[in-house]
Amino acid sequence: MVEAPARRAAIIANFQQANDRALAELEGARAALYARLKLAGLDDAPCQIAVFADRSTAQGAGLGRLTMPETLDYSAVNAVHTLWLAARAEGIGVGWVSILAPARIAEILDLPRDWIFIGHLCVGYPLKEDDTPSLEREGWEHRQR
Repeated sequence: MVEAPARRAAIIANFQQANDRALAELEGARAALYARLKLAGLDDAPCQIAVFADRSTAQGAGLGRLTMPETLDYSAVNAVHTLWLAARAEGIGVGWVSILAPARIAEILDLPRDWIFIGHLCVGYPLKEDDTPSLEREGWEHRQR
């Protein structure tokens, strides 16, 4: 849980830097559309959760992690998925902020450098319910039929 105001502010600054770099890579109409998108709820979300995987843990190391060490990361992603489904069942929204510099997030949160950043979640009640993802509503992505 990321609760300290200074850490939240540093994460917002990290997002803004990464977002500015991403915008600089785009041109024309795609850049204009990208600039209009709301890509993070970092200013709004009452709850923020930074998810990491500790690959140095001994637990589970003798099973599938022996040949596929990335399964620990997959387990963390599965935990996020489960949290997301449970939250949505209760009317709570979850947003996964991926426009961040992972090493900087570990520094901001003062975590071991060998922890693997999985994602940063913004959790809270949505302003409105909608079955269509916002990136689709805004025209950034379209479902393939």
